[in-house]
Parts: sequence; structure tokens; C-alpha cells
Amino acid sequence: MPDMELTSHARDMLIERKIAEEWLWRTINVPDRKKRHPSDGNIHYTRTIREAQGRVLHVVVNNHVQPNRIVTVFFDRRLRKT
Repeated sequence: MPDMELTSHARDMLIERKIAEEWLWRTINVPDRKKRHPSDGNIHYTRTIREAQGRVLHVVVNNHVQPNRIVTVFFDRRLRKT
């Protein structure tokens, strides 16, 4: 896996949205789904987080720069719990 860094926005969102950093890394390392977004080429990772009442964590990574940048992280209300 390439080196990754969190943007200041992503760090702020972890705090604001009460998302454990461990959940972010779990989502990137073992995603339920990984998809390249056609409009900007960013990689979107999603994973159900059981400790968060089964909500789906969504992590967006810009892989066009080195190190790759974690752009944002959020619980995706549009995706169903598994």
C-alpha cells in the first residue's frame, strides 16, 4: 500500500464526526468496497463499522499525489448497513 497522509480537513472530520482513526485505516486496508470515481479519479473506500452501530464509513483518497492524501472521511447515510 502506498504511503498515505491525512489532510487537515480529514483530521478535522475525524474529530467532528467522532470517527476513530483505527476505523479509517481498517476501511482503507480491508474495505468492503473500493471504487475509482470517474469524475476525479479519487479512490473511494467503504466499510461497515460494527462498533458504530453498523454504519458505513466512506473514505476518499487522492492517489494522484505522493504520498496519497486522505481527502475526507464520513459515515455514508446513502449506503445500507450490512
